[in-house]
Amino acid sequence: MTLLKRSKFISLTTAVYCFFSAPFALANNPIIDEYKSYLPDGANLTLLVQGINQKEPIYAYNELQQSLPASTLKVITALAALLELGEHFTFTTQFEIDKEENIENGEVQNLTLRFTGDPSFTRQDLKKMIDSLKGAGINRIKGNLIIDVSAFSGHDKAPGWSWNDLTQCFNAPPSPAIIDRNCFSFSLSAKKSGEIAEINIADFYPVNVISTVNVLDENDTNLKHCELDVRPGDLNLFLLTGCMRKRKDPIALGFSVQDGAHYAGQLTSIYLANAGITVDGSIVRQTLIKPIGQVMVQHNSEPLRVLLKTMLKKSDNLIADTLFRTIGQHRYSTSGTWSNSEKAIREILSEQANIDLGNNVIVDGSGLSRYNLITPQIMMQVLQFIGVNDNQLNFIEMLPEAGKDGTLAYRGGLDAAGVNGKVNAKTGALRGVYNLAGFITGSSGKKIAFVQFITGYSVSPEDYKNRRAPLVKFESRLYKDIYQKN
Repeated sequence: MTLLKRSKFISLTTAVYCFFSAPFALANNPIIDEYKSYLPDGANLTLLVQGINQKEPIYAYNELQQSLPASTLKVITALAALLELGEHFTFTTQFEIDKEENIENGEVQNLTLRFTGDPSFTRQDLKKMIDSLKGAGINRIKGNLIIDVSAFSGHDKAPGWSWNDLTQCFNAPPSPAIIDRNCFSFSLSAKKSGEIAEINIADFYPVNVISTVNVLDENDTNLKHCELDVRPGDLNLFLLTGCMRKRKDPIALGFSVQDGAHYAGQLTSIYLANAGITVDGSIVRQTLIKPIGQVMVQHNSEPLRVLLKTMLKKSDNLIADTLFRTIGQHRYSTSGTWSNSEKAIREILSEQANIDLGNNVIVDGSGLSRYNLITPQIMMQVLQFIGVNDNQLNFIEMLPEAGKDGTLAYRGGLDAAGVNGKVNAKTGALRGVYNLAGFITGSSGKKIAFVQFITGYSVSPEDYKNRRAPLVKFESRLYKDIYQKN
């Protein structure tokens, strides 16, 4: 179900975007050179600022140059999800038995747990579902526990993700099977030098974490070049290596689950046993799309709009990437992949928003991939569409608000510019990348869209602790001027 009729959007956007065909003529504006002078040497700036539904930009600088969008890409993901899935869409997780089977003597042949990528599904949700199974009279599975992960196919890790971030919880692979954000926590104790650091982990986590970490005395010269590292293996095995300083208190760590289906299967098996439901067979992973069986218990996520608000306010990568893969799955009625989802988003934006992505590159939904490339001009078209149609979309209020919430609650440059409460925008940050894309209300009450892409941002090692100082100066001057002059 689409959010609005396509014809209504197309009639609006055709009028808005017909003037984007030629490059803007403001690239050599001296004021932009002044803004740029605040940034570290070598930083690359692309900038586009334009009133909603206005033909001429206020500022334009390298607006046709492709840049890493980072998490500003979530704006595109959110818009495509609204248009394709509709604001009332929910993820479902359900237990199924064979279509024609009856529960006899509390026994069923096979039990299928079908996951569809719900990024908000928790262990407590799973326990409640199993309690409902028990309440329905199921005590024994004579066959197999089947974990259906056919909603998505291919790699759960997107092309271009940094390999050394893959074990971090903010980079959890968006498997169809997600429980507690596919993140687990534990502690590492290093109380005695000369020994191996000890792992302390709850027994309900179906993972295997092994430590070979050497504990060194604080005076050991090897500490200067000591690093703590992790190497993920198959079936959620994690090997901790390296060394660390002896310390009184343990350190808390958290890793992302690498194999969501295996993790979910093991956890479900544990909870079934705890509920007194026996499984005679094995845990089987189902990757091919099979017809839905007889649904015994179903859990629904919050509606899409609730998920999108969390995604945009908190820059939630897991929600963004599960939605991205779901868009392809929904549009083509097949398993969602990184490739077919990118194709689907191109079609959705073209058909419903009159936006042609051209040679821009979208690889994932979160913006984590270093392969993504977006021009300010394309991002501006997306923002203009949102701005013109916001009475129907109610999109802008989902973006972080400067000085109030989300990733803009404490943005130094906007605070210094005096525009807290006047900016709703999506942040985007990777190493060397500081982006903003969104809306500012000028002093006259005029609504203005802006795209700021900064890449190659780097300071010398001695300035690293204050690395954001140049960014604060740049943004405070830029957004103060935009606000006061419009």
